[in-house]
Amino acid sequence: MGSITWLFNEFLYRPLFNGLIFLYNNFAWHDFGIAIILLTILIRLALFPLNQKAIKSQKALSELAPQIKAVQGEHQGDKVKQSQALMELYKKNSINPASGCLPLLIQLPILIALYRVFWNGLKPESLNVLYSFISRPAQINPMFLGWLDLAKSNYVMAILAGVFTFWQSKMMTNIQPSAGGSSDMATAMSKQMMYLMPIMTIFIAWRLPAGLTLYWAAVTLLGIGQQYLVMRKKNAK
Repeated sequence: MGSITWLFNEFLYRPLFNGLIFLYNNFAWHDFGIAIILLTILIRLALFPLNQKAIKSQKALSELAPQIKAVQGEHQGDKVKQSQALMELYKKNSINPASGCLPLLIQLPILIALYRVFWNGLKPESLNVLYSFISRPAQINPMFLGWLDLAKSNYVMAILAGVFTFWQSKMMTNIQPSAGGSSDMATAMSKQMMYLMPIMTIFIAWRLPAGLTLYWAAVTLLGIGQQYLVMRKKNAK
């Protein structure tokens, strides 16, 4: 357990915290909120290829909906053959149905590390983990644009994060295939999650430091932008 904690601290928490302080010192005009947004953009760029692949996979699945329905109807009484036929269909079209989960799995530990960064990052003792080449600021101003205290929870940011989550969920639901049978059940569950996830986001963010909520709102908004560009490019073909 100790080695896992060490790996988490050295390869996630400490690099993210140092990156945040570096941005705060040099590019954010000593505004912690701007530093968070800049860090979010860098993280999103690092995960861009994975997110791009996941969005394209979801779009390709929606285009395959008629063929998926045909395969399900052909092997309706044999779930094993149905699964094999579907996997062949996915392989033929170079689609990985599970690819959409990978960015989420990668982002989860990053989110946990950022929680620690924003929860502890404004405490003077947290600056002890700075690398030797990162300048130690005299103090960290927790205000974003002079009005939002990022060290405390904020209901406006919580609601904003929920709205962006709903927007992104709605976009994803619109491109998911509806092919009958189990796929219809999956679509129904997705539509339920479209409303449940924003509510959960608001409920959780209501109690979190606004710095973490700002990150979530920013990364979701960037995801919406990337998703929109992929959809527009596909529809233009």
